[in-house]
Amino acid sequence: MAVTAGREEMALAHLAWPFFDDAHRTFARELRAWAATDIAPLVAHEPSDVDATFRTLVRAFGDGGWLRYVVPEPHGVVPESLDVRTVCLARETLGQLSGMADFAFAMQGLGSGPISLFGTPELKRRYLPRVAIGEAIAAFAISEALAGSDVSAMQTVARREGSGYIIEGRKTWISNAGIADFYVVFARLEGGGDRSFIALVVDADNPGLDVSERVVVNTPHPLGTLDFNGCRVPEDAVVGEPGKGMRVALGTLDVFRSTVGAAALGFARRALEEATAHALARHAFGKRLADFQLTQAKLAEMAMQVDASALLVYRAAWTRDAGAERVTREAAMAKLHATEGAQRVIDDAVQLFGGRGVVVGEPVERLYREIRALRIYEGTSEIQKLVIAGQLIAAAEENQKG
Repeated sequence: MAVTAGREEMALAHLAWPFFDDAHRTFARELRAWAATDIAPLVAHEPSDVDATFRTLVRAFGDGGWLRYVVPEPHGVVPESLDVRTVCLARETLGQLSGMADFAFAMQGLGSGPISLFGTPELKRRYLPRVAIGEAIAAFAISEALAGSDVSAMQTVARREGSGYIIEGRKTWISNAGIADFYVVFARLEGGGDRSFIALVVDADNPGLDVSERVVVNTPHPLGTLDFNGCRVPEDAVVGEPGKGMRVALGTLDVFRSTVGAAALGFARRALEEATAHALARHAFGKRLADFQLTQAKLAEMAMQVDASALLVYRAAWTRDAGAERVTREAAMAKLHATEGAQRVIDDAVQLFGGRGVVVGEPVERLYREIRALRIYEGTSEIQKLVIAGQLIAAAEENQKG
């Protein structure tokens, strides 16, 4: 009981920081308690049917009222704009419990984010209420085989025809492919020039859209490839303005990129908790692992990584919630440091566990597999460095002009 209480205190200590108000603290504690009883049994083991498990998780989050926090008012919860600190707290909390749970929750936010942030009132009315109750599963379809980090190299095309658009092309590595009820699809706008893109909402049952294959990765996630062959969508399916689809994509990622760092933070916290508990319980050479100075040094480094990541993640989230239109630099720093730091923390935890650390089913072994993708999706670590440097250089050049 004392160990459990200690873990609880460690996991929630940062809620005392000035980045949060009482509503955030209450939210984090309530979600943690609810997830321990309602979500933990669903993710106790890796599923044999990934699609069914993710549908069950999304429905559970909807029934519990938690998805309202990734859908703005009047379709979700106050305030009218997404509260990024709340979403970060949710992803951190769920990340400590399960990568599957975090992913199911997060994709409802990212998949519907373009509509929440840039959609017309009609699109919001049509899709967001169902997302908020877990009735509709959302997906964000931007990546292609030759357009990952360089999304502007995408080859999927949307051409204007009559009162709508025809989409031709292929998207891959799409989260929720095959289980989503709708996809926000990004395509090059035919005839609009090299920098002209468009974002369109495509229902899963739309003729001309097929899930051609599933992509199997090292952790249980529903990923797949989408084929568009003469896929017709109406004019009112456009998100934002025709030709400005990249603004929709980057604006959405700007909001949600910090939350990827929060998920990594949750993974790292769990790894530190597991490593600390193991160091206290495991004996070698007549004493506990925790009594060795090398172990203590390693735990100290892990704790420092966790706190540094938390500070960067919640600085970015607070900055956005405080009214900043863009937090490109802050979000990139948060994602980069938190994901890279979590990889190191988890690797150190596996090392402290020794042979047990690579046994399938051990929490640190699962974390070791789960963290790797976070350093890639929504912008690789290398891309984040370029973003940070670009922001720094641009600011310096602007200062020189002044």
